[in-house]
Amino acid sequence: MADRRGSSTFRQGTLPMDETYVAAPSRNTDIDKVDDMPTDFLGREYETFPAPEPLQQHGPARVIAMCNQKGGVGKTTSSINIAGALAQYGRRVLIVDFDPQGAATVGLGINANTVESTIYTALFDMSVDPHDVVQHTAFDDIDVIPANIDLSAAEVQLVTEVGREQILNGVLRKLKAEYDVIIVDCQPSLGLLTVNALAAADGVIIPVAAEFFALRGVALLMQSIEKVQSRINPALEVYGVLVTMYTNTLHCEEVCQRIYEAFENKVFHTFISRSIKLPDSSVAAAPIVIYAPGHKTAKEYREVARELVSRGIVA
Repeated sequence: MADRRGSSTFRQGTLPMDETYVAAPSRNTDIDKVDDMPTDFLGREYETFPAPEPLQQHGPARVIAMCNQKGGVGKTTSSINIAGALAQYGRRVLIVDFDPQGAATVGLGINANTVESTIYTALFDMSVDPHDVVQHTAFDDIDVIPANIDLSAAEVQLVTEVGREQILNGVLRKLKAEYDVIIVDCQPSLGLLTVNALAAADGVIIPVAAEFFALRGVALLMQSIEKVQSRINPALEVYGVLVTMYTNTLHCEEVCQRIYEAFENKVFHTFISRSIKLPDSSVAAAPIVIYAPGHKTAKEYREVARELVSRGIVA
């Protein structure tokens, strides 16, 4: 494993552990009451998620596929920042960059063009130990398996491989013992790479931008998930839909109503606000919970991490 700890200006930020976050009230919407319980505009009771308890031991990892075939919905941003938040709560996280664009790799400060091995190597070279492909980042408890443009050839190569849908699963099986969470950042497509991610995953998180165009492809994604559940991975769950790029507008509220009608309690209680700080943190190659730990969006990602733990999705 290559070790990059200490190579970044941005070290792990101090997390104010006395913070108590209430899901979703950061949106400036009117709060109604049902039986004296405050509710949001979706009619859901606000929930407070406690700070996770420290783990006594680590592993085996829960594998989460971060998946949406539409680009630009905050998929990679959410992968990085959920990883950052979980790491601040003492969870060991591995991000698998499964997108030939390599955005998660770059977003964690790794130059994929200079590393000896990437996820492409791990998929197709059986002589390579997956542990040797893992890169340590500059941030405590966050590792990454990098990707670069080489991965774009994988779709064609997988067609002729024996057990083509299970190749990533075989790679991750050798790494689960060292981590609490493995997040697979999928490319924006429904090809064989995404099918591999779904076959290897325990569950899926679907980031959806709060805009109508972002809703159009979710039905196709759900069809793909159902096919994988039926034919390859019957234990695959939809862990939830994460609303991203939220602004306090009527348009966003209407979109969120549509999402809630389709997914109901699968919608995460916290929405991720649109913020210039997110691209700033990407340029800085650091999760926002480290780059700007006191920022509203950092608090939102920490709340998502708390919800994941509270719901038992993550240990």
